[in-house]
Amino acid sequence: MLRHILKAPHPPTAGRLTGSLLFVITMIFMATLSPMAFAAGDAQTIFKRIPTQFIAALGDPNASSGNNAQTWGLWSVDPGPRGVRLKHYEQLEAAGGVAPARWLFDSSDWWLEENGLIMEQPEFSLIPGEYIVTGNRKTISVLTVHAADENGNQRWELDKGATLHDVTHLGCRSARYTPASSTTACSPAQAPRSAFRVSPGEPMPPVAGCNKQDYAVLFIIAVAADS
Repeated sequence: MLRHILKAPHPPTAGRLTGSLLFVITMIFMATLSPMAFAAGDAQTIFKRIPTQFIAALGDPNASSGNNAQTWGLWSVDPGPRGVRLKHYEQLEAAGGVAPARWLFDSSDWWLEENGLIMEQPEFSLIPGEYIVTGNRKTISVLTVHAADENGNQRWELDKGATLHDVTHLGCRSARYTPASSTTACSPAQAPRSAFRVSPGEPMPPVAGCNKQDYAVLFIIAVAADS
């Protein structure tokens, strides 16, 4: 996934800021781990640059806020290079599901990315706080994830009118596969290898015997210093 950042021809932009200021801000984000101030609503929040992390998000692409952030996952490191190619699934099985990167494959809940790599599961769910996110296209935005309410629901919102689509990296495709009937019927061995690489913005392919859930992928480039 992270390799898409390195290929991006232009830095991301944000909200109402001017183009030259946006360029400076983005270059600072990409080049340093130093804290900096960023407008979040009517106040300034100090954000700390972090190595890029990846959110697996569910929601209306056209929405700027919503519910159920507790269903969103987080990869704290890029899962792509840590993945296992579909053609090596038999070796993964023979190793007891232990990938070379030392994560454990779960036959009842497994993930694929756009190049046909079996990925480790993300961690669930997001810690409440403020995150600077981008799809590495035109927009950077502050994502606020609220604490769970009495029903366990976590609300989320993006600032400056950004939508979930605006901060989705279209080239990074991600889907979760779970058995439609039995675990043995839902296997990466059934995945159509000819369907990969999946084009940017396109849904991930179905796999026989599996239920599929597509997730949007967002890049986290900074977190609020007090999160």
